[in-house]
Formats: sequence, C-alpha cells, structure tokens
Amino acid sequence: MTDLSEPRFYREKGVAARVAQLVEPVLADLGFRLVRVKVSAQNGSTVQIMAERPDGTMTVEDCEAVSRAVSPVLDLEDPVAQAYHLEVSSPGIDRPLVRASDFRRWAGYDAKIELGVPLEGRKRFRGIVRDADETTATIELPDAPGDEEVVAQLSLADIAEARLVLSDELIRESLRRGKAAGEAADAAGEAADEAPAPEDARPRQNTV
Repeated sequence: MTDLSEPRFYREKGVAARVAQLVEPVLADLGFRLVRVKVSAQNGSTVQIMAERPDGTMTVEDCEAVSRAVSPVLDLEDPVAQAYHLEVSSPGIDRPLVRASDFRRWAGYDAKIELGVPLEGRKRFRGIVRDADETTATIELPDAPGDEEVVAQLSLADIAEARLVLSDELIRESLRRGKAAGEAADAAGEAADEAPAPEDARPRQNTV
C-alpha cells in the first residue's frame, strides 16, 4: 500500500461526503491526500477541503494547484445546491487525525478523540498518542482515575473525530518537520538541475 492509497477511517456525511468522493481521486492524481471536507454556513456557504502531500506538507502553491484542479469537477457535478466559497487549506498544526499513519506520525503528542460508539460508556478521550495499527489507536490516559485503564485501545472504525491538541511542543515540532521537508525538496530540485541531460537531449555539434 502506498501513502496515497492508504484509506481514511474518517468519513464525511451528506453533501461533504459527496464532495469528498468527487475530489479524492483528483487529489491523488496530483500527488496529494485528502484529509477532510467540511461544508459550513460561513460566508453564506463554504466548502473547505483539507489536503496534504504524503509527507504532511502543503504549501500555498499546493493549495492553489488543488483549487484549480477540483473547481471544474465541482462545477460539473454540482454537489452543493447553493452558491459557495471554495477554500483549500493544509490540515494545520492542531490537525485532524484521519488515517492510522497520522497517529503513528504524531506519536508522543496530545490528542482529543470523540467516539461515535461509546467504549464502556465513554465517548470522549484525551491523552498521549502512543501507536496505531490498521484497526486500533493506542492512547495513554495520564489523568485516568485509579480504577481505570491507563492505556485505551480505540477502534479506528468507531472514531467520529480526532485531532491533535495545540501546544508549544507541537508547534516547534511542526515547524521543524516543515523546514526539513522544505530543505529535502530544495535538495532534490538542485540534484535534478545538476543531473546530466539524457543523451538525446544534449546539444549536438554537426561535424563535416
């Protein structure tokens, strides 16, 4: 399974679900992953599409490219009944967690999770992300009462909403990762510029 093909456990409902169905393959063709679609009454009506590259980055230029690509599809299929504003953005620092790999990537950081199906009568959890496999997220509960399990195993299929909790530590780490990804992209671009041209593309000199 590639990063682009990893499924989301999060699923939109109603109009947002239809928009997600339309734009997800368009994003994949461009090398992006859909994070979430949200339709709100902001500014009359707003369709927000959160997206990212497999490494978690998303630049302003990336947002513009996604907007240009999905706009014709949405205009053609017309999934939203009324006029709306299209907003394409990165997931942000306190990002939603929508794939198993999101939990693994942000292990060690605080998250809030709400279940659609209660676990032993409880729907809301806050704790440190420890790990995740394809079906379950492991969350450490630092403030759990003495008679409660310190570690919670949450079924991804039962999660209605999950996101990181904003903190100074999370901000610093997000900035560090963004800088590292940018430097890696610059290095790759420089390497491509310095690579010798294919034989057929090199200037040829005619000799007599």
